[in-house]
Amino acid sequence: MTKKVGDISMAARAVAIPPALLLLLFSLASPTAANLSTGYYQKTCPKAEQIISDVVTGKQISTPTTAAGSLRLFFHDCFVGGCDASMLISTNAFNRAERDADDNVSLPGDAFDTVIRAKTALELQCPGVVSCADVLALATRDLVLMLGGPFYTVRLGRKDALASTAASVPGNLPSPNMTVDQLIDVFAKKKMTVQDMVALSGAHTVGFSHCNQFASRVFNYDGSGGHDPTMNSEYAAALQQACANYEKDSTIAAFNDLMTPGKFDNLYYQNVLRGLGLLASDSALAADKRTRPLVELYAANQTAFFNDFTKAMEKLSLVGVKTGRKGEVRRRCDEFNSLST
Repeated sequence: MTKKVGDISMAARAVAIPPALLLLLFSLASPTAANLSTGYYQKTCPKAEQIISDVVTGKQISTPTTAAGSLRLFFHDCFVGGCDASMLISTNAFNRAERDADDNVSLPGDAFDTVIRAKTALELQCPGVVSCADVLALATRDLVLMLGGPFYTVRLGRKDALASTAASVPGNLPSPNMTVDQLIDVFAKKKMTVQDMVALSGAHTVGFSHCNQFASRVFNYDGSGGHDPTMNSEYAAALQQACANYEKDSTIAAFNDLMTPGKFDNLYYQNVLRGLGLLASDSALAADKRTRPLVELYAANQTAFFNDFTKAMEKLSLVGVKTGRKGEVRRRCDEFNSLST
């Protein structure tokens, strides 16, 4: 971003752009994300990253589902209003918050707990300094790394949102039964490309999904009485058995990657090509000519997947960030500093 601004300034001197137009160009080329930096807390809380790392490491060791849950929480937070910790706010008597929207009720409690623990540790060391949005961003990066995934840069200085409403969620999140056209549209609204979308879908290499998110694929698919024909038959049969009582027990779930569910690798893409994709949206990526070449590339080349995932995560982490007076640094991640906000 800095280089782009510099290029505009140089061009302005060369062709003598009028000051008013130059100011307009400069403002357009200087998004809020330009205020973020990797060394944002170097003076105010120099041990921030180490404190967060220590907390999330302990949490992941004691609760191995933490990493996948935190990654999903981060996605959901960024896709609705930006990466601003609005997803962490609890509902109160005056407001139904994002986390209680229908699309978010299945987000795991361990993910929220991880951020709360890290924030508590930070408040003891440097109170009122590190935002919950930055805690979530850093925790997610560290947890991906713990599972064997790639390291990526997290720029810091986000402020926490001043609003969080369940009504803002519908239509902003990718869903398990979306078509590729719908997925492309949702990601495009965040200025994410098709490549970004396919790379970020690789996060399904870890974690699990509840049966109600894919039941329509394995039970009476399109009224046929059977399963989605794009699925491996033995895999579909195993899911039918595992999810037989899902309507009575909504907690029943299956691993997104049945081969290495606790490791961040490229087997998700290999599974999808073999009819072992769990969600309809997973299988759709292998069937569409716009996305299949990327699925094939990542299935064959984990380095290519990691490189593109890194770029996409760095890009996603800058979506809709708040700085300055557009946000606050919450004292507690689950509530605003003032009820008036």
